[in-house]
Parts: sequence; C-alpha cells; structure tokens
Amino acid sequence: MSAAGGPAGRLLTMGRILGPWGVKGWIKVAPFTATPDALCDYPKWWIGSGDDWREVNVEMVDAHADTVVAKLEGHDVREAVARLRGLEVAVPRDALPEAGADEVYWDDLVGLDVVNLQGERLGEVGEVFSNGAHEVLRVREPGRKDDRLLPYVEAVVREVDLTGGRIVVDWGADW
Repeated sequence: MSAAGGPAGRLLTMGRILGPWGVKGWIKVAPFTATPDALCDYPKWWIGSGDDWREVNVEMVDAHADTVVAKLEGHDVREAVARLRGLEVAVPRDALPEAGADEVYWDDLVGLDVVNLQGERLGEVGEVFSNGAHEVLRVREPGRKDDRLLPYVEAVVREVDLTGGRIVVDWGADW
C-alpha cells in the first residue's frame, strides 16, 4: 500500500483497476493487500491517480481468485468502466484498523530514517514494495547515485521504531 493525496486527506492505495469484468459495469481490481478480500471490507472507495480522486460507493464486491470484482454505484455500462482502467483504488488511512502486535502498514515505514547497527544513517525509506519473495525497502540517501534496496526480512531489519521515526538494520554503509 502506498500513500496518495485526495480531497479526504491521506488516502492509502489498496489496488489498481484492471478493467471491466462482465457486461454490467463491474470492474476487476488487482489488490495490493495481503489478502484480496481485505479490500472487500470498505463500503466506499476513492478512485483516481495523482491529484485527481473521487469517492464512490461500492454496491457489491467479492474476492475472485487473486483479484477483487466490484460494482460501483453509478457505473452500469461496460464501456463506461473501461475508462477506469489503470486508476488506483484507495481508502482513507483512518478507515484502516490498527495494526496488530509486530505488524506495520507499509505506508507507515515511508519517511522513516534507516540506521545501521553501527549508528550510520543510510537514508530514508522512500517506498516499500514486494518482489514476490519478500518486501523490499527502497532507501534514498541524498548525494548517493542509486537507491539502496534492503530486504524487509528479520535477518536485516532488527528494529522498527515508528514513534522514534527510524528503522535499525544490519546493513553496511558501503554496500
């Protein structure tokens, strides 16, 4: 999940619209959630991209294999929903439940300082993404040509301190 702006404040991107599903105005969504049905919990979605977002009511929604299919209020024709292809689906951050013990939302990691075990600052988390095997932290450091890509695994990430605004990692400054 990643952060997006929007009229409602801070939105978290939860998926991307793949295109129409069927002929009665349903859409198919690729969820960015750990399980596809997590997106089914929200009766209102924000759809859009960049600075252009609008809220829509979800009339019906269902997890369908590794995707989500949904019928949005006011979207009744296949041709009309085809124009939504590629837009993102988001929900307000404050609509999400609290993270459980030893859990964090990816969005909460963005902006945290990354410091290694030797106390050297490696940069700031610019993005969290999955490579299929595990999550990856994209760490940006001013003056460094390339971003560091750190695996978000227990052997590397030793501590996440959301209150203190930092992540402690077992990673060399010269790697």
